[in-house]
Amino acid sequence: MYRISELAQKVGLSRTALLYYEKLELISGVRLNNGYRVYSDKDVQRVLLIQTLQAAGLTLKECKGCLEAKIDRTLLLSRLGELDKEIEQKQHSRGVLAALLGEGDHRAWHETANQVAPDAHLDWLIKQGFDEKEALRLKWLSKDMNEHQDYMTDFMKVYETLDRWGPGSEQQTLDALNLVPLSSRNILEIGSGKGLATTVLANNTQAQITVVDNEQSALDRLSERFTEDGLNDRISPVCASMTELPFNRRSFDLIWAEGSAYIMGVESALKQWRPLLENDGVMMFSDLVWFTDTRSPEAQAFWKGEYPDMHSLDTRLEQIKAAGYTVIEHFPLSQQAWENYFIPLKHRVTELTPNMPNSNALNDLRKEISIYERYLDEFGYEMFIIQKTTK
Repeated sequence: MYRISELAQKVGLSRTALLYYEKLELISGVRLNNGYRVYSDKDVQRVLLIQTLQAAGLTLKECKGCLEAKIDRTLLLSRLGELDKEIEQKQHSRGVLAALLGEGDHRAWHETANQVAPDAHLDWLIKQGFDEKEALRLKWLSKDMNEHQDYMTDFMKVYETLDRWGPGSEQQTLDALNLVPLSSRNILEIGSGKGLATTVLANNTQAQITVVDNEQSALDRLSERFTEDGLNDRISPVCASMTELPFNRRSFDLIWAEGSAYIMGVESALKQWRPLLENDGVMMFSDLVWFTDTRSPEAQAFWKGEYPDMHSLDTRLEQIKAAGYTVIEHFPLSQQAWENYFIPLKHRVTELTPNMPNSNALNDLRKEISIYERYLDEFGYEMFIIQKTTK
């Protein structure tokens, strides 16, 4: 026989808890002549069994029901369902912690973070030790902060010999420029790359052109190109992040951004770049959009991971107007503009594969090229010529 203090010690519960058990008639002590209440081995085993049932998620009242009557299958099935949900949540929580430590499916975690909180995700990456240039690349390319350096080394090796880092053509740059309803004096080109569009702008305007890119090697190649062409006095290269442009308000009458606004998010770009334009200034930007609501599952899944902010053309047009612009004109890039990009890229990837057989960057680029080749009728780049309105 056990006094209540002895029973409490044996089963690992407090005296108060056992008195509550007795109030619920889960155990039943016997009062001796000396006034002490004592409990039997049966009470010990009953408490241990109740603890086992509680570990399965049952309340004390439900435990009592299970001990004193036939099992309530409906109740237990409900508890089992709740437990499965809890396990799933715990597994998800573990996956997030593993991702932060560089284990498990860290790519999926970064993709999710980009979708639900892109700006906060970017700030967090910077706090982990990446500079802004690296963080922007990580955000959209490798999705893997723990293998980022190797990934980016391979990525830059692919592109170091390529002039085009995205779809485009000199003719369609000129087509867009011809739709600009002003004679520009000061152009800001954001994401200039190696200067293919810059050359078109310089040859077809008298403007001073400030070119911004966060990759110094691209700006170096651009400067070499313009020096060779005798146009170096027309450009001012600036290596900076597009998210923190070091220019005064209303400094430019034309902003040019081919294939770069997506990096910081089109809506953010429209908002942050707008003050840099003069009143009635013009912006030309290009962006990937869906041309159809009937999308192949493979293409949909690919772009959900690579560009979660990709929208239909109609949605982009609505966002442009809501941001304080008038749409002057828009048109899609041609098939040739895409081939100008991905055919040299495909040859370069094939060339490097024997020496880089396990490169994640090459694997990702092969998949990207495959999507282009099979689904370009469903999506594409749209060139938007828009004008700042006075709010």
